[in-house]
Amino acid sequence: MTCYDRRDLGLLLLRLGTGGVLAAHGAQKLFGWFGGHGLEGTGQFMESVGYAPGKASATAAGLAEAGGGVLLAMGLATPAAGAAAAGAMAGASAVHLPNGFFAQEGGYEHAASLGLAAAGLAVTGPGRLSLDHAMGHVLDRGWMVPAALGVTAAATAVVVGLRTKRLRAQKEGEQGALFEEFEE
Repeated sequence: MTCYDRRDLGLLLLRLGTGGVLAAHGAQKLFGWFGGHGLEGTGQFMESVGYAPGKASATAAGLAEAGGGVLLAMGLATPAAGAAAAGAMAGASAVHLPNGFFAQEGGYEHAASLGLAAAGLAVTGPGRLSLDHAMGHVLDRGWMVPAALGVTAAATAVVVGLRTKRLRAQKEGEQGALFEEFEE
């Protein structure tokens, strides 16, 4: 019989907490659960903040959050699950970046914390109290960690880069007053 240690229990708690929050957040986007706006509303929001097309962006973010969160909580395919969730949270952090760090001001604190926890789990692994361990780590090989994080980082860089380009183009299209008007 395997003896579990406090590291295994700690990883289980971190996976359940982080994965649960991510899964609920993704369910808001995908299904409108927990006070969310579903794909239509989230798609409109995504479009308004520069992620286009909005509905496809909402679907991708929702699947990465909900799917990655559920898989993290179960400790299954941990490198891919953690990388997917971290990528989604990097995209969310980009939206909140102009508001500073703290969440109470609309900042990126919450998204960054979830993303870093997910990435940390991808790197560390799920521990022995996980489906990955029970299945002999067939979906949690050492080479999968850099592969999953590398592919996710590249895809996230492209998506966030395109968003930044769109926002700059919109801003350049706006024209301010050429001359100040003076009242006499």
